[in-house]
Amino acid sequence: MTLAANRPRSSARSRDVAVDRSQVRVQRHTGPRFRTGIQATVIAVWCLLPFYWMVVTSFRDVGFTFDATPWPTHVTLDNYATAFSTSLGNHLGRALANSLLIGGVVTIIALLVGTSAAYALARLEFKGKSLIAGAILAASMFPGVALISPLFQLFTDIGWMGSYQALILPSISFVLPLTVYTLASFFREMPWDLEEAARIDGCTRVQAFRRIILPLAAPAVFTTAILAFISSWNEYLISSQLSSDATQPVTVAIASFAGSQPHQEPYTAVMAAGTIVTIPLVILVLVFQRRIVAGLTAGGVKG
Repeated sequence: MTLAANRPRSSARSRDVAVDRSQVRVQRHTGPRFRTGIQATVIAVWCLLPFYWMVVTSFRDVGFTFDATPWPTHVTLDNYATAFSTSLGNHLGRALANSLLIGGVVTIIALLVGTSAAYALARLEFKGKSLIAGAILAASMFPGVALISPLFQLFTDIGWMGSYQALILPSISFVLPLTVYTLASFFREMPWDLEEAARIDGCTRVQAFRRIILPLAAPAVFTTAILAFISSWNEYLISSQLSSDATQPVTVAIASFAGSQPHQEPYTAVMAAGTIVTIPLVILVLVFQRRIVAGLTAGGVKG
């Protein structure tokens, strides 16, 4: 009778132990997820709050520019009309076209040159390879402010001041190192067997690169193109000194905005223009976010 009486107690204890273990497992899995969710929320709010405030201010009446209400109040669309008002000297439409032209040309040239350079640095062996890689890295670290005076003098002497090429060439020098190092890390992790198989089948090195390597590198190339375009789109320092009224990009045009009221900084119009300039980039990233993530992680696993 004693053994029979102890059996239910032991089974109850085993059930209690199993429940405790399951609760511990749930806590182990729930705790990190909860902390990760809080951290992600804080980071998202920290990054998106300035953009949110810019959008709210862009819809606010000029008389309530400094209203601290955290949601839209005194809503108006006059700020967007002011941003495109050529009578006030705000040529935002022309500046957008200039930025698209400059960014597109810079991205295309950087990809054409950077893809070949990255492949050579990653897959070929030649003298001075480390020296060239170090020179590219040094060029990316060189401060842009130190180039303004030499570039200003050079482009003045050859008659390029205020032209598109005076804005495109310096932007290429800043974007090209990013392109080379992003693609070189991807090419370096690609398996050599694919290229060797193509060479055995009769392809030259150029044909193997064009038919085998380049299609496999499409995610990385696409990601690099997006990053290069955004970098060129956001450039301000060089463009503010080398552009003219006809060739200035949006970053320079917004800095010289005039408002609807004299002797008053056009904060709301600037916020409207900033929203117009930022939204296309946000849409571009959201639409192609899968390709961007795939490109950034494509070279992370070898083989």
